[in-house]
Amino acid sequence: MPATPNGFPHTPIPEKGITKDAILATLAERKANDKDWRGGRVFSLVYSAGDEHHELLVDALGLYAAENGLNVLAFPSIGLLSHDLVRSTASLLGADDPRSGGQIDGFLTSGGTESLLQAVKTGRDVARHERGIARPTVICATSGHAALTKAADYFDVDLVRVPVDGGYLADPAAMEAAVDESTILLVGSAPSYPQGVVDPIEDLAAVALRHDLLFHVDACMGGFMLPFLARAGRFERLFDFRVEGVTSMSADLHKYGYATKGVSAVLYRTPELARHQVFATTDWLGGFYASTAMAGTRPAGPIAAAWASLMHLGLEGFTDLAVRTHDAALALRRGIEAIDGLAVRGDPSMTVLAFGAVDPERLDIFEVANVLATNGWYLDRQNGPDSLHATVQAGNAGSVDELVADLALAVQSVGSRRAADRSTSYATGD
Repeated sequence: MPATPNGFPHTPIPEKGITKDAILATLAERKANDKDWRGGRVFSLVYSAGDEHHELLVDALGLYAAENGLNVLAFPSIGLLSHDLVRSTASLLGADDPRSGGQIDGFLTSGGTESLLQAVKTGRDVARHERGIARPTVICATSGHAALTKAADYFDVDLVRVPVDGGYLADPAAMEAAVDESTILLVGSAPSYPQGVVDPIEDLAAVALRHDLLFHVDACMGGFMLPFLARAGRFERLFDFRVEGVTSMSADLHKYGYATKGVSAVLYRTPELARHQVFATTDWLGGFYASTAMAGTRPAGPIAAAWASLMHLGLEGFTDLAVRTHDAALALRRGIEAIDGLAVRGDPSMTVLAFGAVDPERLDIFEVANVLATNGWYLDRQNGPDSLHATVQAGNAGSVDELVADLALAVQSVGSRRAADRSTSYATGD
C-alpha cells in the first residue's frame, strides 16, 4: 500500500470492485489490533450490555441504514422514535415531577460534545437576543468537560474555569465570585468525567437563581445511571429538573443507555428556551431549511438502536445493570485502595473513577498503565494530577478482580524498577 504524506498506508479505490467476503476479511484483519472490549478489559469508550443486546442494536441499525434523520416528514417513524427517546430521557431526569414545571422539551444530538455545544449556543443566543450581551461568559469548574472549551471557541463566548475544591467538586462560592454582568450560563456536572464526582447541583442552582442565570447540568455520564441507582436506593441527591434553577441538561444514551454511538439528548426546562437551539433559514434557492442539531443529514440507525435499547432493557433491566455495574465499581475502588501507593481521586459517586500514585516521585502511574497495556488492559490517562481513568460499565463486571490483581503486580514491578534506578543513581553519584 502506498504511503500518504502523514505516513499512514493508503488503500486506493480499486479499478474493479472486490467481493463482499474479501472486504469483510480485510476489515477483520484491520480490527485485529483493536482493543478487545468484549473481554471486559477496556474501561473506556465502549458500553456493553452483553452479546444478545449488541446483536439487537446491530439489527436495528441495519433496519435504518439508509434513512436520513434530517427529514421526519419523509421518514415519520424517525420522528416518533426521536420523540420517544427525548420524552423517556426527560422522565428519567425529573420531567414528571411537579417541581419541573411540566414543560421539559429537547432534541437528540450526536453525543455529549454536541449536547454541550448546543447548550452553550442556546445560552449565547439568549444573551444576545434577550439581554443585549454581545459576548457572553460561561462559568464552569476546571472539571467541566473539554467540550465546553470547544463550544466557547466555536461560538465566540468567553469561558471562565474556576478551580475545584479539595474533593474535585465545583465550588459554588468561587463560581459565584466569578459572575459578572456578561455572565449568562453556569455549568455543573453529574458526575464530572475526570473524577466521577457529582457537583453540588442544588447549591450551584441557587447561585444561578440569585443572578438570573441559565444553569446547565452535564449529566452525559450520569443521566442513564444515577436515576437507576436512585431507584435501587444507592443515590439520594437531587441533580435534575426537580431542582429549581436547573434550566437545561444533557444525557448520553450511548453511554449507560447502552445504545450505539452516537445518540445524546439535550433538554430544556421550557419550549421557549429549547427553540433557541433550532436553526432555520430561507435565504437560499432550496426553500425552507431547518435542523435541530449541528448536522444536517444524520444517520437514523443510531436513533433506532437507542430506541431498541430502551425498549429491550426496560426500567428493571436498567436498574439491574446499574446495580451490577455499581457493585463492580465499588469492588474496583476497594481493590485500588488496598494497593500500597495508590489512591482514588476524590469520592466518586457513581461508576466512574480516577486513581493515581500517592507519591508520584516514587511511582509513575503512566508506567503502571504501560505494564497493564501489555496484558491487554486499556484505561485513559489524565493529568492534574497524573491518574488513570476507569469508566466501569456492565461489560467490565466480570473482569474487575483480574484487573485489580494485574494492577497490584504492575505497581510492584514499576515500584521495584524505580527503587533500583534510585539505588543506581545514588551509587554512581548522579
